[in-house]
This record gives sequence, structure tokens and C-alpha cells, in this order.
Amino acid sequence: MGHDAEALSRYSRQILYDRIGLEGQRKLLDSRVLLVGCGALGTVLADTLVRAGVGFLRICDRDYIERNNLQRQVLFDEDDMAAGLPKAEAARRKLSRINSEVTVACDVIDVTHENIERLADGVSLILDGSDNFEVRYLINDLAVKTDRPWVYGAVIGATGLCMPIVPNETPCLRCVFEDAPPPELSPTCDTAGVLAPAVGIVAAFQAMEAIKILTGQLDQLNRRLMSIDAWSGRVVNLNVEPARRSDTCPCCGKRDFEHLEGRRATVSAALCGRGAVQVRAAPGSSLDFSTIARKLEPAAQGGVQHNKFMLRARIDNLDLALFPDGRAIIKGTEDADAARAFYARYIGA
Repeated sequence: MGHDAEALSRYSRQILYDRIGLEGQRKLLDSRVLLVGCGALGTVLADTLVRAGVGFLRICDRDYIERNNLQRQVLFDEDDMAAGLPKAEAARRKLSRINSEVTVACDVIDVTHENIERLADGVSLILDGSDNFEVRYLINDLAVKTDRPWVYGAVIGATGLCMPIVPNETPCLRCVFEDAPPPELSPTCDTAGVLAPAVGIVAAFQAMEAIKILTGQLDQLNRRLMSIDAWSGRVVNLNVEPARRSDTCPCCGKRDFEHLEGRRATVSAALCGRGAVQVRAAPGSSLDFSTIARKLEPAAQGGVQHNKFMLRARIDNLDLALFPDGRAIIKGTEDADAARAFYARYIGA
């Protein structure tokens, strides 16, 4: 695809860097990327790549904006929160004002085995902005099955991890972490906090590896697991090549895509650091918010608010956020059974 001088002038300082140049910039402008998750890491990634001139970015996120997000999730502000916007839509609006030449698509959706292949259709790179291993293993399965690279990232407190994964060339995520750590050994934002500078550092390294991949410079990748402690300034690059298990890894060795095939999927799940549970509706569900609002009004404390993206209400001291596809986030409990019972009582089985 051709790009005129005026379009390219936006990226002049990037083009001057000899590892990018004009050819690299044109590759960026022609690239297509899927970003799974638009919270702390995801907002920094999206902002960086849209400014860099990635041609197409699809943002998928299941959540809505809360006040405590504003400390580190750089695409959101108080107006977005007051408007009751889901993160994906708020990000799309902001990014379109930052660079109108980039196509930004958004899906307010929980990425699952039922939809990830459709969401990733046509993209050459997947970026991890998620907050849980279930989604990361799902991305990893898809990447290995379809031979597409992705970039893993995680941050908690002042520490973080980053690793690019290139199927058939590097260890996959399950080579390094065959199973997710148990919840009792996994700190969350609620228990350990998270510092915005640590988020920015990890996302910057993820974005740097993404730019190398998108400009066709796989030989320049840092093929190690980068461990970062922003507080101390310590950065360690761990050699994970010995972890590569081409014969015994469940994913890239045995090619058993149990996450992508839905054999490890959950119907409801506690959300990291949120004191909340997400309940998924049956596939193909669709809700009429006006009807639901009338039904909930007698039980709601403070009334029911809704727009085309989301319905919100407080009932029985639990905060309900309901999405058009029937999915709900129920805040105020981490008990999945209690959340499902609440959903069945007020929304329906």
C-alpha cells in the first residue's frame, strides 16, 4: 500500500531512526494488531502503537472504568467514568482523536475460546494486556496453532515481566509456565497495589518488541523473559531457551490446545484485584436494557443507569454492571456461586 508524504510526515522522527526508516514505517502502517485487555498495560500499549502508526488495532476488553483505574490507565479520564463508558469504547474515542489515520476497532467483550479466532482474524500480532493466565493461555494456544507471534506482559506492585513469543522459534508461555500459580500465591492489585511507572516500563518494552515484529525484524527480538523491578531499577533478562520443550510442552510440543478448545474454560470467574465476579451468559444472549431497567428499578438502591453499552445498578449491596450480550460483572463478592445466584434472581437463568 502506498502512503503519501503528508501521511508519513507525522512519523518523521520515528523514520529518522535507522532501524525503522521509511520501509519500516510503511510496514507499521500496513500492520494489523489485536490487543486483548485495555487496562493498565493495554492503555499504554494502545496509546504507543497508535501514535507509532500501526494501521489497524482491534481492542477487546470486558470491563468498565472505575475511579481507581485513573491512577495508571492512561487513556481514561473522569469524563469517561461519568459517562459510564466501557474501557474499549473510551479507548477507541480517545485514540481516534490522537491519530485519525489509524483504524481502531473496539469490542466490549470477554475474550473466550468461542470468539478469539474471529477477533484475531486478519491480524499478524497479538498483544497481552490481560490480567489473568486463563486469557494468556488462550492467546498462547491460538498463537501456536496459527503460527502468529504475541507479546506477554504482566505487572504487579513495582515489578513486571515481558516476553515476546514466536511459535517454532522461542519457548511458548506453557513451556515457561506450564500451569498458572494458585490464587493464594498470586498477589493482586488489591493485595500488592500497582505503580504507574512500573506499568509504563513494562508496556514500553512490550511495545518495543511489537514494533520489531511488525517491521519484520525478528532477529532483533529480546528472546528472554525480562524481569523488571521499577522501584530498585533492577532489570534481569532470564534465558528461557532451556525451558523450551518441543516434545513435552502441552501446547507447542503436543499441540493440545485445551484452552482454545474450551476444555479449561470457566463460566464465571473472580476478577483480579476487584472483589468481583464475572458471569457469562449463554452464547447468543441479547438483552433489552429498557426492559431490564424497569424490572430492576424496585430493588435498586439509587436507581438504574444505562446507555447502549452498559446497565448499572446497586442491589442487595452488590454492584451490577450488565452488558448487552448478557455478561455481567458483579462487584462486592468473590463467591462465584453467590454471583450466579444473584444473576439468576435478577437477570434470569
